[in-house]
Order: sequence, then structure tokens, then C-alpha cells
Amino acid sequence: MRFGRKRKGTTLSPKAREALNGYLFTSPWLLGFLIFVVGPMIGLIWLSFHRWDLIGDPRFVGWRNFERLFRDRLFLKSLEVTVIYGLGRVPLGIIVALGTALLLNNRRIKFIGIWRTIYYMPVVLPPVAISLVWMWIYNPRYGILNSTILQLFGVPGPRWLDDSALVLPSLMIMAVWGAAGRNMIIYLSGLQGISNELYEASSIDGAGYWRQFWRITLPLLTPIIFFNLITGMIDTFKLFTQAYIMTEGGPRNQSLFFTYYLFQKGFQQYQMGYAAAMTLIVFIIIMGLTLLVFRWSRAWVFYEGEIKRGDY
Repeated sequence: MRFGRKRKGTTLSPKAREALNGYLFTSPWLLGFLIFVVGPMIGLIWLSFHRWDLIGDPRFVGWRNFERLFRDRLFLKSLEVTVIYGLGRVPLGIIVALGTALLLNNRRIKFIGIWRTIYYMPVVLPPVAISLVWMWIYNPRYGILNSTILQLFGVPGPRWLDDSALVLPSLMIMAVWGAAGRNMIIYLSGLQGISNELYEASSIDGAGYWRQFWRITLPLLTPIIFFNLITGMIDTFKLFTQAYIMTEGGPRNQSLFFTYYLFQKGFQQYQMGYAAAMTLIVFIIIMGLTLLVFRWSRAWVFYEGEIKRGDY
């Protein structure tokens, strides 16, 4: 018998142990992703090829739901309304939030913490409560916008939510007011993350405020602008509360957003298979737009390491 000989064990190598620990720590998220994201997506694809009224058994209909989509005038109208709304709301939200962040980044302003809190408050308010408040603001008879503000200038107040030409701009303004606080905080963190050395070096080279903004601040904020662009685009296709509470898709379907039309088909008319097909098509549209924006971002998104002395 030989003493002192080490037995070959089954212990893992440090690299394998590190990988195992990583999978163990991420397993709750992975399980949640598989159960609550991948599972419903597979069910959605399966349901889009069936006809189901929530009561009987699903009946296979093949591609009929998808063929019906492109003959559905209201479905195409809902996409048109959603896209037009997004083209106005997303750029306007980026501009307003960025401007607010630039103002609130000045530490010389008194009570700066209070002002930041006030601008962020709409983010934590319930969407239903916000919709009801703005319905009162836009009321043509006793709303504060018509009866107080416009009346001071002698301007006749329009019917904001009942006018086909004004309903979308009215909802855009409301959305920008609600989302500006969230985006403002993100921009503010980006502004505070820009190194002061860049501004000091540019000042030595004779760059003024606006030149610093266009050459340093704005380029280094492009990753955050890119993030807010993507999230704003996705949020556009998720808008539901305003249409459901404030306009019900009117007037003349001018606020018939995709999610509200999806709700009508799925939960009012009980056409769940058709609603699943609608969701799948819009999911493909969102993925396509997101990939296009990612490709486009290579031309205008910059990072701090890409800006050198002399670029300003």
C-alpha cells in the first residue's frame, strides 16, 4: 500500500466553477425569461394560426388571420395613427427632456433638488389619473386651457380631443409632459458623467458654450439619445390608456392606436386568434425598426474615447 498518494477527485476547475456560479446566479432570470417571455411568444405564434373566442376550443385556420390583416382597413389605420404619433412624440420628447436636463444640470440654481423632484413627479403618477387630469385640461367648456389661458388672449378655445386635426397633437403634448421627467433623469446622469477636463481643454482653445455643446456635450450624449429613441419608439406601440380613457379611438378613428384596436378585437369582440396575428406582425415591425436604428446609430453615436483634443 502506498501512502501519501492523492486520490483523483471530481472537483471542478476554477474556470468551470466560476461558470457554474454564473449560471446559478442568473438562473432565476433565465427561468423567468423562459416562462414569462419565450413561453407566451410560442403560445402567441401557435394561436395566430387558430380561431378562438375564449370559450370553445381553438380551431386551426392556417394563414387566414394574416391574409385578413392586410384587408382590414382599421388595422392599417391603427398602424398609420401609431406611426404618425411616434414621429411627433419621440423627437419632441427627446428635445424637451434634453433641454430640461441642461437647465437642471446647473448647480447654481437655488433649490435644484426640489426642481428635479417636481419635473420627475409625473413619472410616478398613475396613467389613469394623468388621463383624467388632462381630460379636464382639454375640456372645451371649463378646462383650464380654454377657459383660463386662451381666454386671456381672446383666442376661442378649440375642442381639443374632439377635433380630428388636434387630437394627436394634444396626446403628444400630454405624453411628452409625462415622459420628460424619466428621460430628463437619464440625460442628467449622462451630463454629470462627462469629464470636466474636456470642457476645460476646449475653453483653453477658445471654445464658447454653444461650441462646447455641439462638439462635446451633444456627441457624448448620443448613446443616451439612442437609448431614449429606442425606448420611445417601443413605448409608442404600447400606448393604450390615453386612447381607452380619453378618446376611445375617436374622433373618426384619428386616435385609433394599435393597442386599442388590439384590445377591441381580442377582449371586446373575442377574436383572440386574429389579435395574436396582429401582435405578431407588429412585433416583427418593431424588431425591423429597431435593427434599422441600430444600423443607423453607427453613423451618429459617439463615445468619450472617440473625442480628442482639437475636435472642438
